[in-house]
Amino acid sequence: MSATSKQGHIYVGIGGWTFEPWRGTFYPDGLTQKRELEYASRQMTSIEVNGTYYSTFKPPTFAKWRDETPDGFIFALKASRYCTNRRDLGGAGEAVSRFINQGIAELGDRLGPINWQFMETKKFDPTDMEAFLKLLPPEIGGQPLRHALEVRNESFKDPKFIDLARRYKVAVVFAESEGFPQIAEQTVDFTYARLMRSQDDVETGYEAPQLDHWAQQAKAWAKQGDAFVYFISGAKVRNPAAAKALIERL
Repeated sequence: MSATSKQGHIYVGIGGWTFEPWRGTFYPDGLTQKRELEYASRQMTSIEVNGTYYSTFKPPTFAKWRDETPDGFIFALKASRYCTNRRDLGGAGEAVSRFINQGIAELGDRLGPINWQFMETKKFDPTDMEAFLKLLPPEIGGQPLRHALEVRNESFKDPKFIDLARRYKVAVVFAESEGFPQIAEQTVDFTYARLMRSQDDVETGYEAPQLDHWAQQAKAWAKQGDAFVYFISGAKVRNPAAAKALIERL
């Protein structure tokens, strides 16, 4: 989708690009593993990187990812678990700095939103959360950063949380999941959605009427700015087909 006035782009993708069951189902037979990112980034418009949640990478790795992907492609990065999996969020400053400064700026215009994912056991505490939000830098090397909070505890269904997200200009991840709360509040000028109910017995992961629904929803989100829509978890083997089917509808 092209951006006109307030209309945003719609980016659709999957989580990661290295998954053995995709070889022969999504990836063509004979494609070498080192070319999987190159291939995947030409079938969809974005990928959420899960590896950055567990590990740090060096600047040349981010530069390599940038160079293997086409113009207009966007990476979303999951922030390090050491930033969010802690009792005292206000003490995450060093971990946040380490994550931001590991080399993500090398992605250049491929750098999309950062997903700060919290565990299900993390409950909403206004003081604690505000201390964390104060640590999130607005830019790196002159490049604006976009932050999204993925909360997984029902206690975050609180107007005070939404107010904090708006005040600090961060998105609240919309999670379509049976196990996590759905928060559909628009708090900033972009949307970050994770669709997590793909089905193994459906070739495209989601039935056609469901894909039609998400296509219309993505268009509605794009009226508020860029929309990032990822097919994550669920029947993971079906997620590339789901992403491609949604892109076709857009």
